[in-house]
Amino acid sequence: MRTARLVPVHARPALALALVSLVGLVAFGWPFVIEPGSALDTSHSGDAPYIFVILLPLLVAVVLSELTSGALDAKAVAMLGMLAAVGGALRALSPGTAGLEPSFAIIVLGGRVFGRGFGFVLGAVTVFAGALITGGVGPWLPFQMIAAGWVGFGAGCLGPVRGRGEVAVVAAYAAFISLAFGFLMNLWFWPFASYGPETSYVAGAGLATNVHHYLVFFVTTSLPWDLGRALLSLLLILVAGKPLLRALRRAGRRAAFDVPVAFERAVS
Repeated sequence: MRTARLVPVHARPALALALVSLVGLVAFGWPFVIEPGSALDTSHSGDAPYIFVILLPLLVAVVLSELTSGALDAKAVAMLGMLAAVGGALRALSPGTAGLEPSFAIIVLGGRVFGRGFGFVLGAVTVFAGALITGGVGPWLPFQMIAAGWVGFGAGCLGPVRGRGEVAVVAAYAAFISLAFGFLMNLWFWPFASYGPETSYVAGAGLATNVHHYLVFFVTTSLPWDLGRALLSLLLILVAGKPLLRALRRAGRRAAFDVPVAFERAVS
C-alpha cells in the first residue's frame, strides 16, 4: 500500500526546517555548552520573549516555504487543517492533565502516513491551535511547537513496515517520543529556577555537572508526568492505530494529493 506524501521536503522547506531545528537546538541546549564565566552564567529568565520573537517567524517561514514551493496545495492544506483542528480540540479536552496528551497520537499518525514534512508542520500547527483554544499562549509556546514538530517529523522517518508490525512500531515510537518530548521541554524553564542543590542548573559548573543535575530533576519530578503521556499515546495507537492509519491512507489516495494538476486546451 503506497503512503501519500503531502509535504515532500524540497530544497526551500528543507532549508527552513534545518534553520528552525538549529535555532531550536541552541535555544534548548545552550545551558550545557556555555563556557564558565560567560555573561550567560547569570539568570536569563528574560531571554524567553526574545527566543519567542526569533522562533515564531521561522516557524511561519516553514509553512510559507511549503506553500510557495508547491509542496502544499489546497487539498493538503485542508487535510492539515482538519488534523490540526482535531489535535487542538483533543488538547483542549485534556490540557496536560496528569501529562495526558491524546493529540500526540494524531501528530504521530499524520506524520507516519503523510511524511516527515507534513508531520513537522502538523505538530507545530496542532500545538499552536491547542494553545489558542486553551489560552495557553506564552513564552513556552515556540518551544512546544518546535518539539511537537520534531515528533511529527520523526514519525515520518519510520521505516516501511506494514500490518501488525507497523502498529507496534508506531506505538513504540509514540511512547518513546512522548518521554523525549517531556525531557526536552523541561529545558525551556529548568535553567532559570531553583529546585535544590542536586537538581538545579549551576551557572558555569560545566557540562557533566549540569547534565547530572538535570537527569536527577527529570527522574524525580518530570518522569511520572511524562509516563502518563507515553502510556496514553501507546494505548491509543495500539487500540485505534490500525483503522486510523487505513482511514488516513484512504483519504490521501482518494484526494490524490500527490497527482500534479494539468490543464489542457479545450477542443472546439
